[in-house]
Amino acid sequence: MAKRINRVIELIEAGEPVYYTGIGELTYENGLKQASTWADFLITDFEHHAFDVAGLTAFMKGLVDGGPTKAGHRTPAVISTLPSNCRTIEEVRANAWQIRQVLTAGVHGILHTHARQADAVRAFIEECRYPFHKEGREGLGEGQRGAGGQRQPAEIWGVTPQRYTEIADPWPLNPEGELFLGLKLENQESAANSDAICRVPGLAFVEWGPGDMGMSFGNPDAHDPPYPEEMDRVRNEIKGAADRNGLKFLCSWNDPNKDDAENIQVLIDMGAHIFSGGGEEKATVGRKMTNRQMPVG
Repeated sequence: MAKRINRVIELIEAGEPVYYTGIGELTYENGLKQASTWADFLITDFEHHAFDVAGLTAFMKGLVDGGPTKAGHRTPAVISTLPSNCRTIEEVRANAWQIRQVLTAGVHGILHTHARQADAVRAFIEECRYPFHKEGREGLGEGQRGAGGQRQPAEIWGVTPQRYTEIADPWPLNPEGELFLGLKLENQESAANSDAICRVPGLAFVEWGPGDMGMSFGNPDAHDPPYPEEMDRVRNEIKGAADRNGLKFLCSWNDPNKDDAENIQVLIDMGAHIFSGGGEEKATVGRKMTNRQMPVG
């Protein structure tokens, strides 16, 4: 029996590493298929591809009709990126409609990209919250999410609209919250501001975005290890900021000189919590290494 709606949070609370993959086609039929995915969560790529909220809505309905998961969750968790970035407070406020629309589709979290300034991150968290939530308000302004759109995501989550508004709040800021909110810190400015960014209440995780980080150092193709010294340095800076502020760290490690188990071990030793890249086969190896307890699929 599932303890939470969002199985990513349930796994994190149990100390389990988390694996993910892309959604694929945003259709009802693919939702039916992906309801039994091997991944712990599915991620949209609206950062690089068309912003198709109608397709996302159909996909989420397919997940419900194809479920539940083997562990008893109504659907796998779905995390969404956005077409806009989190560079400035003005950019976040002007594009808050994108946040509202993916949340109304029923997703379980957002991974915002190119975060550079703490005030922009605060605006992001505020746009995800209903104004009656008071947890963490000493570091945040009033929530900006309005009433009227809660019926549809409540149906996806399998709760009443009232209950949805109570639990559609960032975890772990709200211990009962089911929204898993994170950031990509993916250039040198992000790294320099990582402590201030990671202190913003409402975040659950960060990643360091090695592809874009490499570009900020003048390297057009530095996504995978071995990394140059400056890349290792900023990764450690961002990971340290995450650790100091209780955030989980998302990272890939695909060293061509290592096998799957060795690459997974690097992530375990690093203290990463969300493992990126490698697909189902690599996730199977990793789950055996950490004695995964929750059923997969």
